[in-house]
Amino acid sequence: MDEAQARDVLTTAGLTEPPVLLAFGENAVFAVGDLVVKVGREAALLERAERELAVADWFAASGIPAVRAAEPRPRLVDGHPLTLWHRLPEAVRPPGPQDLAALLRAVHALPAPPFALPPRDLLGGVERWLRLAGDAVDPADAAYLRARRDAYAGEVAALTPYLTPGTVHGDALTRNVHVGPDGPVLVDLETVSADLREHDLVVMALSLDRYGLPAGAYGEFVTAYGWDVRDWEGCAVLRGARETASCAWVSQHAPVNPAALAEFRRRVASLRDGDRELRWHAF
Repeated sequence: MDEAQARDVLTTAGLTEPPVLLAFGENAVFAVGDLVVKVGREAALLERAERELAVADWFAASGIPAVRAAEPRPRLVDGHPLTLWHRLPEAVRPPGPQDLAALLRAVHALPAPPFALPPRDLLGGVERWLRLAGDAVDPADAAYLRARRDAYAGEVAALTPYLTPGTVHGDALTRNVHVGPDGPVLVDLETVSADLREHDLVVMALSLDRYGLPAGAYGEFVTAYGWDVRDWEGCAVLRGARETASCAWVSQHAPVNPAALAEFRRRVASLRDGDRELRWHAF
């Protein structure tokens, strides 16, 4: 699915106001009037869309500041899951590491929801992303990532957590926080899971090593959350698994985006070379 195809899905769904593309990752995300509309890449993501809406309702009932759904069920339009969300007011400032840490503490304090959450299948998307990449990526690079995925899968399953397992956001980046006039809220709830809470903390540690997060900003995150995941003996394993997934994730954009292909090659090369600090560029 490219942007033009995603726009066609909006038209078929009867959303006729001019859409403005906000993001294009796992979903194409558009502002359409006072709504935000997420268009999934394929029908296989329908179950995840259903769960994301259930999580949004649960967060609302639990007092967690987060995006709110505008429709209770996803639509399936031309084979693409489509969900509608209330558009957030304009941001009053960029989100900071303290904002993310405070929201994570609130999520991590939740009891189990009234419905089943899956484990955080960090590596589960690798095959789908490589499939979507197709012939755009070197088959040797794809094979390398599959082997790396398989090796890390067993190590992740054997980890002993430091924190009590429970609800996690699953993709805990500051870009998934929006600070409006009423304060910070969480967005992008599709990876909310029940698993090791360290999943949410290793994201920022990887941002420090790979994406140019300043050391001071990471320190603010650690202080606000109250613990540094790097002190946990399992951190390197979870970090390596997330690197593997993050590398494969970029590949799905390679067929239509030369910059994504270049970034994919850059990431694979750094993993092959064992370079743990080569700067990666966010997509």
